[in-house]
Amino acid sequence: MMAGISEKKPNAKQELHFHRAAVRLRKVIHRTPLQYNEILSARYQCRVYLKREDLQVVRSYKIRGAYNFISSLDEEARKKGVVCASAGNHAQGFAYSCRMLGIYGVVFMPVITPRQKIKQTEMFGRGYVKIQLHGDTYDDCAAAALQFTDAQGMTFVPPFDDYRIIEGQGTVGLEILEDLSDIDYLFVPVGGGGLASGVGSYFKTYSPATKIIGAEPEGAPAMYEALKQGQPVTLPDIDRFVDGAAVKRAGEITFQFCREVLDDLLLVPEGKVCSVILQLYNEQAIVAEPAGALSIAALDVCASLIKGKNVVCVVSGSNNDIDRMQEIKERSLQYEGLKRYFLVNFAQRPGALKEFVNDVLGPDDDITRFEYMQKTNKENGPALIGIELKKKEDYEKLVENMIKKQIRFTELNKDDILFSYLV
Repeated sequence: MMAGISEKKPNAKQELHFHRAAVRLRKVIHRTPLQYNEILSARYQCRVYLKREDLQVVRSYKIRGAYNFISSLDEEARKKGVVCASAGNHAQGFAYSCRMLGIYGVVFMPVITPRQKIKQTEMFGRGYVKIQLHGDTYDDCAAAALQFTDAQGMTFVPPFDDYRIIEGQGTVGLEILEDLSDIDYLFVPVGGGGLASGVGSYFKTYSPATKIIGAEPEGAPAMYEALKQGQPVTLPDIDRFVDGAAVKRAGEITFQFCREVLDDLLLVPEGKVCSVILQLYNEQAIVAEPAGALSIAALDVCASLIKGKNVVCVVSGSNNDIDRMQEIKERSLQYEGLKRYFLVNFAQRPGALKEFVNDVLGPDDDITRFEYMQKTNKENGPALIGIELKKKEDYEKLVENMIKKQIRFTELNKDDILFSYLV
């Protein structure tokens, strides 16, 4: 899905100093490579380059904005310390910045934050940061962080909605253009909008002919809705799967930038993101987190436009928990039409299940889940069956066989409420 971006009104904004930010960052970040990708280039019949921020020192670009912000503070603010609210890449970039600058920091995280992310943040901070667990959601956590910041007289380091953060993230664009000058299309992930604002602003100044395409998760369209409605809006509910880019509300400052610098904004289904994560890993041994795969996942939509062009995709991070791989595979299979779930009411007679396996399933169909739903203490109800197909075209034959055999069934993939409860 595309968002047509129009009415790009000029706004009085603070001047951004990308080159000053680059000087500040020089000693603490990796200059990540801009790599020509042969597989993607062949697939889309163009020249695709990947900006590998997944290889950054904290495995995401977030260190750039956090360090640029904190390093710009005066001596008095540094002595009082800094605070952030994050359960992901911003927290890790913040922690590493605190250690490198020798500044005390407090990281607020939701109580439900996985232990792995807490340990990663502690590792990057190495004694310079303290973790505070508060609330069940990011919103609760952020509110507590802001209250704590005011009470302690410290400085809050926002994840995206600040000029210094935008400057730091914009150095990604500076490096890209130093390595490759003739770029037709730049694909960049969009969450709160800090990276898109910074990189987009730099490109509009130094490579105005380049088309800037934002990629946002379909289940968390905060910037999409902001551009559509002409101002940031708070979404009532979002799919947090693409956690590095899933926010309920785009930034006030970043919205102003994005409506000027983005030539288009695409909504990318989470299932498509999962398929790209698996392709990158299986084909190229690239480990991308969901937000890191967003820009590549958007290429399909623009396949006809980018043919024969020079294309850059920003791979924004690689902080992907291995425990999520089963969910990633499941979402990918469902998106590709290769995984189907049914509630099947078997006839109460011997051999009904055997008949289903022999006469309904195709030769390449595989049952990956089977369980009877309890109806009473003495009687089984319908069976929940998960079936993995080799080709999505096999689905029609599967359904045809069930109808032919007069099997009563409900397809859960088509019922969001039942699907959310049972699968």
